[in-house]
Amino acid sequence: MNISTIIENGLAVINLQGRMDAVNAGEYQAAIDALLREGTVKIAVDFSGLEYISSAGLRSILMGGKMVAGKSGALALFGLGGMVKDVFDVSGFSTMFTVLETRQDALAHLGD
Repeated sequence: MNISTIIENGLAVINLQGRMDAVNAGEYQAAIDALLREGTVKIAVDFSGLEYISSAGLRSILMGGKMVAGKSGALALFGLGGMVKDVFDVSGFSTMFTVLETRQDALAHLGD
């Protein structure tokens, strides 16, 4: 999995590419932790490039959400499609997190 992060107007956007599984799921939590330590607490996560997510990946998403909530931040997920969207829907994660369609929607939500 490749992870890149950019900051736009004080909001972070994490881009995920590839597969999130037991081997690399911790990288996602490390990216969230780094942003929170820098004081960035409004984070959008782009799933449009993620092809696969395992249960370890879901656990990492959950832990990242708890980390953000612990800092009174906000997390918005967007770009879910295919198998990743199906896994989020079946696992109930689609109702546990703010899931939006587009980057613009996520940034607007976080900017409120």
